[in-house]
Amino acid sequence: MKYFVTGASGWIGSQVTAELIAHGHQVVGLARSEDSAARIHAAGADVFRGSIDEPDALRAPADASDGVIHLAFNHDFSAHEAAIATDRAVMTALLETLEGSDRPFVFASGVLGKAASGVVATEDMAIDPATAGSPRILNGELALGYADRGVRSVAVAFAPTVHGEGDHGFMSTYVAMDRLAGVSGYVGDGSHTWPAVHIADAAALVRLGTEQAQAGSVLHAVGEQGVKHRDIAEAIGRRLDLPVRAFATGEVAPQFAWLERFLGVDSQASSALTQQRYGWRPTHPTLVEDIDAGFYTRD
Repeated sequence: MKYFVTGASGWIGSQVTAELIAHGHQVVGLARSEDSAARIHAAGADVFRGSIDEPDALRAPADASDGVIHLAFNHDFSAHEAAIATDRAVMTALLETLEGSDRPFVFASGVLGKAASGVVATEDMAIDPATAGSPRILNGELALGYADRGVRSVAVAFAPTVHGEGDHGFMSTYVAMDRLAGVSGYVGDGSHTWPAVHIADAAALVRLGTEQAQAGSVLHAVGEQGVKHRDIAEAIGRRLDLPVRAFATGEVAPQFAWLERFLGVDSQASSALTQQRYGWRPTHPTLVEDIDAGFYTRD
């Protein structure tokens, strides 16, 4: 099959592209720059030059594909509302293109904020838009609604930490925050938890969902139901030889204030139904094992 992949040169998208090609599929990856195009081409995929800022231009590669995997998103938190609006426009253009074709539209979602603190989020849990952690969730509801309009829409809800060698995202930012503060810190008593998943396991699930999942399905890309923030801080402290304790008021540099707020969120999510339905088994290292391996603490 030939799949059009947005975000094909990104952290998750590049791994998904490699996974699809390794299993005999063709990939056409969206690239907005020469660098992105070169990386996609080097992975063995074809390139479509364009941008999510021009949603209507994405209709042609979507129409020429056997399905779409939508992973691109602007993660600049200073422009979060605009990013959500752009994402909705992109999803609308792609979904309208696929409408009535029964082709898959697999898109990235998240488990963070899906359930209240102390409640384990599951795949079949209904989402209340009024209390959802991010308005981006409404974009997912739009896509899943196309299951009744001839699109095999599938949500892959990722753990907030998608880790592995080469990750320059969330966990790398966490380490940078600790280096600057001179302490490997956590919020409160450190008992809050975050789900996590290894990038290779996450990419395998995207492929399985694209190949197998029924219209309207929600899959959880979660390898660990909840990793305690204190355990993460202790692992970072071991690698950087930093003291491990709760952050003091004002100790975190202003540019990392958003991350400190996230560390105060408690989230747990299960992937039991996903594993049962699709035979998916997370087999790669845990988050703490990847930190202990030095992937996030090398100079």
